[in-house]
Amino acid sequence: MKIQQLTIEGMSCGHCITAVKHQLGKLANVKVEDVQIGNAKVQIDESNVTTEQLSKAVEDAGYKLVAVN
Repeated sequence: MKIQQLTIEGMSCGHCITAVKHQLGKLANVKVEDVQIGNAKVQIDESNVTTEQLSKAVEDAGYKLVAVN
C-alpha cells in the first residue's frame, strides 16, 4: 500500500468533503485516510488502482483531480 496525496479543485464545504470521501471509498483497494477542502490522502494498492480510477471517483463526486503526489 502506498500513500497518495490528491489535490482536488472545486471543493468548498463539508458536503464536498463527504461526497469525495464517499466516492473514493467505493474504490476497491483504496483506503481513505483523510479528506479536507482541496485535498485527500488515500492509501492505494498501486498494482490495482490507477490515477484514472481516482480521477473518475473525484469527478463522480462533482470535482476535478488536478494532481496526485
